[in-house]
Amino acid sequence: MKGVQIGHNERIEIDAQVDKVLRGLGNPEPPVSLDMVRELLRLDRHYYSATDDGALREFVSKVKIGTKQLFMRPTLILEVIKKASLSALWIPDGKRILIDKDLPQLKHRWAETHEVIHGLAEWHKLFLFGDSSRELNPTCHDELEAEANYGAGQMLFMRGRFELEARDMEMSLATIKFLSTKFGNTMTSTLWRFVERLGVEKPMVGLVTVHPHNLPADHDAAAPCKYFIESPAFRAQFSSVAEVEVFDALRQYCNRAKGGPLGRAEVILRDVNGTSHVFWFETFFNRYEALTLAYHIREQRLVLAMP
Repeated sequence: MKGVQIGHNERIEIDAQVDKVLRGLGNPEPPVSLDMVRELLRLDRHYYSATDDGALREFVSKVKIGTKQLFMRPTLILEVIKKASLSALWIPDGKRILIDKDLPQLKHRWAETHEVIHGLAEWHKLFLFGDSSRELNPTCHDELEAEANYGAGQMLFMRGRFELEARDMEMSLATIKFLSTKFGNTMTSTLWRFVERLGVEKPMVGLVTVHPHNLPADHDAAAPCKYFIESPAFRAQFSSVAEVEVFDALRQYCNRAKGGPLGRAEVILRDVNGTSHVFWFETFFNRYEALTLAYHIREQRLVLAMP
């Protein structure tokens, strides 16, 4: 699945809001403390269980909501959570963040920051809990989620701080693992950030997939990647490359290990003009997902044999 692109003006506004928060925290050393973010923004965080219907109903009944729409439909929060299978939710009234306690602990940090950005982006409040044709449009929803994800990355990776440190290190999954620990984020979100920020001028791609040699019964061969992360430079020059093609390359060089490094290799990809280029691929399996980092090495030049 390829990411949704967000608008230039939206990026500027989100960057400004994130900068304001970081300044309010005193531009601290990584990792960003979400406890301090909540205190600064006067936010409340609560947990619920989406898998326990009775407990979820009891939780919702205790949340006091002041908006007219929610007053008229007191079970609206419950409907939103269950219909959309949400793992977290932002409620403007009371400035509350709700997080599903069944969500893996490692994902709580990203989920909470994602909801913080929904709250900071003023235009998002116009669409929360809405039921108009515009608000129910899947494209609109995807745009809002992409903007919240962008903002979460900006905050958790402290804007330019992550990029500054990453540029002084080698391009590898080992670097991504180190930076994920330093900034307090998952390897998946760190891989995403690494590709996006260091790939502005250098073609890079990141993949989050199942194990290439252990495909589930419901595996979609036409869309094999959970995430197909393209850097700006890759998107501009290699938009003709399909995720199926890249996933097939993984299956060629990856081993069948049940965890740890799965392999590395040079892979040939063709750009929009049909020119062949050499990319360096590296894949690691964390026993849940396979993470792949790939970056451009050189253009492949044909060497003609002398007669």
